[in-house]
Amino acid sequence: MLAIEVDDLHKNYKGAWAPALDGFSFSVAQGKISGLLGPNGAGKTTTINILCGLIAPDNGTAKVFGKNCSTESIHVRNKIGVAPQQVALFGNLTAIENLRYIGRLYGLSDSVINKRSMNLLELLGLSAHADKRINAYSGGMKRRANIIASLLHEPELLILDEPTAGVDVQSRALILSFLQQYRQQGKTILYTSHLMDEAQQICDEVTIIDEGKFIINGTPGDLIRETTDCKKLEDVFLHYTGHTVRD
Repeated sequence: MLAIEVDDLHKNYKGAWAPALDGFSFSVAQGKISGLLGPNGAGKTTTINILCGLIAPDNGTAKVFGKNCSTESIHVRNKIGVAPQQVALFGNLTAIENLRYIGRLYGLSDSVINKRSMNLLELLGLSAHADKRINAYSGGMKRRANIIASLLHEPELLILDEPTAGVDVQSRALILSFLQQYRQQGKTILYTSHLMDEAQQICDEVTIIDEGKFIINGTPGDLIRETTDCKKLEDVFLHYTGHTVRD
């Protein structure tokens, strides 16, 4: 079964000089870690926002587990967890206070919230800091807490936007190890990053997007082997997207 099915997505923002998405299509099979890779402005965030039902495409369809992200967004949101690039937590609240608030938004009972929160805090190395305010957390701790908040309702699809940006080596290793464990439970992960070595390490497959268009898809190993003079995923990425700096 396909966890994600995107077909011919188009999206133009008012006043933009070029479309954010220009006929983009890709799919993700259930139980995979799939990387969505592209330069700045390639269309990754717009794609994620459409999958989450936050914006509607101008044309085309996006489905999560067979449900249309625009017309069946309530069903879709029950299936997905999202950890955005910006930390989406209340800085003046403790980690456990944030998780209790978010859990109640999902309609979870206090007993379920407490059990899942403590389990996830333990798995991601934050159990000793559950009663510390988020503002006092390091960057890596905030990233891990952000991921925990997206997991409370045990989503079938986890969407991560730059989950290890700016974190320390230890936090990065812990996050990547956790994601691989989560996938082993049969869950699906859609992951964006500018760290090509990281994507090569954990992704079962990657899709490269540029200028709102599908460029190529495959396993990191296959893409490296099949692209001339490429020894790592970063070489493949630069081969297809060029060396020009994107701002």
